[in-house]
Amino acid sequence: MSFASPLVLVGLLVLPALAAWYAIEQRRRERAAMAFVTTPLTASVAPRRPGSRRHLPYLLLALALALLIAAAARPQRSVIVPVKGATVMLANDVSDSMTSTDVKPSRLGAAQTAAITFLRGIPSSIKVGSVEFARHPMLLQSPTSDHALTAAAIAELKPGGGGTAIGEAIETALGAIRTAPKIDGKRPPGAIVLLSDGTSNVGIGPIQAAQQAKQQGVRIYTIAIGTAAGKITSREHGRTVTTPVPVSPQELEQTAAASGGRAYTAADATRASAIYAHLATTLGRKHAKQPLSASVAGGGLVLLLAGGALSLWWFARLT
Repeated sequence: MSFASPLVLVGLLVLPALAAWYAIEQRRRERAAMAFVTTPLTASVAPRRPGSRRHLPYLLLALALALLIAAAARPQRSVIVPVKGATVMLANDVSDSMTSTDVKPSRLGAAQTAAITFLRGIPSSIKVGSVEFARHPMLLQSPTSDHALTAAAIAELKPGGGGTAIGEAIETALGAIRTAPKIDGKRPPGAIVLLSDGTSNVGIGPIQAAQQAKQQGVRIYTIAIGTAAGKITSREHGRTVTTPVPVSPQELEQTAAASGGRAYTAADATRASAIYAHLATTLGRKHAKQPLSASVAGGGLVLLLAGGALSLWWFARLT
């Protein structure tokens, strides 16, 4: 818990002073009562019937004052709430190298499963769209709060095509994010989650595209999927050819850094899904301050009334 106006808490320093004054006043009253009577008459002149309970109303009043001062300091706590109006674009590499089975069932298959995990974890207040890319990017689903539509688009991803146009995929995703309507005159936050296994070799450079994203306030989170042992097979001139396709995370790391985002690596399907689940929480929720002044002040008023009620009940007067 924190306080929006912590200087008000200085008022709590008055409580020890009041406690000291109360103790001095109690001793003064006892001495004054004893000064005019002999010892045999003490029980009738200064009876001790209330005992220690006579202090309870004062204690409740002191606690009430402490709570009311704390309420004036505007206490608040941090809570996690869904982000409203944000847009997230999922960009998936579908080039031939994504058919490698070093990640089971394949790099693309693991990416599809992980993306579905993301959609299940992201709040419905977030609009999510989908882009696929190989030599050219293609917008498969515009940002929508109907995540079933985005899930259907991701399920239809098919590998094929030479080339990896990461930079152009980022530009396509940025264009989709820009279509989101403004909220209270401000453009809602946006992010790109981009999964690939290699470096860009077609179109605009991804670093340049990431810098554009940063200027627009859009962060890019990259996932490099695959291992160094990745390979694919193809038929050429009637024979089977095996081509190594080791994962290359360096450029993806630079791309994420250039946008102010973060880079991840996934060597298996479990790790890929865990990353997407983490991103669903990170991008879909935020910390917000919840005011507690009303609750604290209410507690103070309850104690104030309780102290007054006990004083009237036991002593037929307000303390």
